[in-house]
Order: sequence, then C-alpha cells, then structure tokens
Amino acid sequence: MSASVLFDAPGPRGRRRMAISNALGAVVVLGILAWVLVVLSGKGQLAAGLWRTAVDPRAWQYYYLPGLQNTLRAAAFATVGAVVFGILFGMGRLSHLRAIRWVSSLLVEFLRAVPVLLMMVFLNILFGVTLRGVVADSAFTAVVVALILYNGSVIAELVRSGVGSLPRGQAEAGVSLGLTRGQTLRSIQLPQALIAMLPAVVSQLVVVLKDSALGQLIGYKELLRSAQILASGGGNPLQALFVAAILFILLNVVLSWVARRLARRLSSRTSGKTATGSGIGPGIAVPRTAPGVTAGG
Repeated sequence: MSASVLFDAPGPRGRRRMAISNALGAVVVLGILAWVLVVLSGKGQLAAGLWRTAVDPRAWQYYYLPGLQNTLRAAAFATVGAVVFGILFGMGRLSHLRAIRWVSSLLVEFLRAVPVLLMMVFLNILFGVTLRGVVADSAFTAVVVALILYNGSVIAELVRSGVGSLPRGQAEAGVSLGLTRGQTLRSIQLPQALIAMLPAVVSQLVVVLKDSALGQLIGYKELLRSAQILASGGGNPLQALFVAAILFILLNVVLSWVARRLARRLSSRTSGKTATGSGIGPGIAVPRTAPGVTAGG
C-alpha cells in the first residue's frame, strides 16, 4: 500500500472502522432515497403517465431541443465575447500607462462585484424599453451581454494573474531582444499565460453554461424555461425539471472532461522532458585538470 503524504496509512483497526463507517453511510443514503421514493409515490409523482409526458418525443421536439439550442447559443456567444473582453482588459490591467491600468482595474473590479442576475435584469430593461426597436431580441442580448461582462472580468483577472505568475526572466528576455514592454507582453508573456490558464478558462465555461439558466427569470427561452413551459401544460413540473437537470449535468460533465484533458495535455507539454536532438544533449563534465595530469599530482 502506498503511503499518503497527507496522513498515515490506517492500520487494521482504522480500516475496519472506515469500512463500518462507509457501510453505515451507504445505509443512510439508501434509506433517505427510499424515503423520498415512498413520499413521491404517495403523492402520485411516480405515475407512469407523468414521466411518459416528460420524455415524449414531442416534448423533445418542441421544448427540450429548442431550449437546449438557445442555451448553447447564448453560451457560445458569451464565451467568445468573454474571452475577448478578458484578454483586452487583462492586458489593460498590465499596461504601463497608469490611466489605462486604472480604468481597466476599476471596470473589472466593478463587474466582478455586480451579481450577473442583476445585470441581466438591468440590461433587459435597457434593451427592451430604452432601446426598443433597436435590439431585436432584448432577452437574448441581455443574457449574452451580462455573461460577457461578468465572466470576461473573471477571465481578465486570470490573464493578469497568469502573466504575473510567469518567471521574471521571460520579460527580461524580451527586453534583452530589444522589444518594448508592450511587445514583450503581447509576444512572449501573453501566449504563455493563455496556454497556462486555458484549463481554468474552460472551467469558467461551465459557469457560463450554468449561468445562462438565469435568463429564464427575464423570459429567455433557454432549457430551464422551456422545461417550465412544458411542465405548466402537462402538470408534471418535477418530471420535466428532472429531465432538464440531467441535460445540464451531461453538458457540464462533458465540459469538465474537456478541462481535465486540456490540463493533462498542457501539463505534459510544458513540463515534459526535453527531447534529445541537434543542440540538445546530455550534460558534459568539464575536467578541472589539464589532460595527462592526474589529480594526485
């Protein structure tokens, strides 16, 4: 058994206690699950008709799939916009010009502090009332812009911290090549920071996808809103929302898997062993004594 660096490996008594605790925990979880099923059965929520309506092909055709399409559309636009926003304002926070650095920092900190739902509500009023007729779909635009502003400010902070975590030699190498500070940031530091923070950005996409569900509060017909509309007609909110929850979980599992794959791939790319080749070989020890002269004299 391999020893853990966090705690000592348990002995026979410790393993027996852990096995008993795990068995008791499993019994408690199964008991709670059985109690929930009994309660739902008593209230008629396990009736086959309710579940059949929730997974009917017409429910997928008119509610789940259109809602899922709207969720993915909002998440796609918000992701692209948030990445662009984050890179621009992340570089702004690293600018050597004080005015640009102050404005970027103030905007990023403000947007990170405002709840994304509040931004959606205000933007929906702005696009639906003040700019009525100018913006075609005020709910969709409000959801996308709010997600861009909030998640873009988070990515901007990731860019700033990613560049700040690079070794100082990276910037010094750029200066030694005759590059300006801005050229060093754009050509040397930023590409490395983007590669290093890419798994974190993909993880942030999970947040974008989940936060898009807040759009149902301002009338945007994403997956959750479509499930609610389906439930209001079929009288089966529990079943319809259960299907929507499963779809959200599957989407997040896929994104989390992509994030882990990226992290593993980039980790091996940046910390792997250097391949031997032309100009790259094993170290050669330099003799301290002249050839033909022994160390002893």
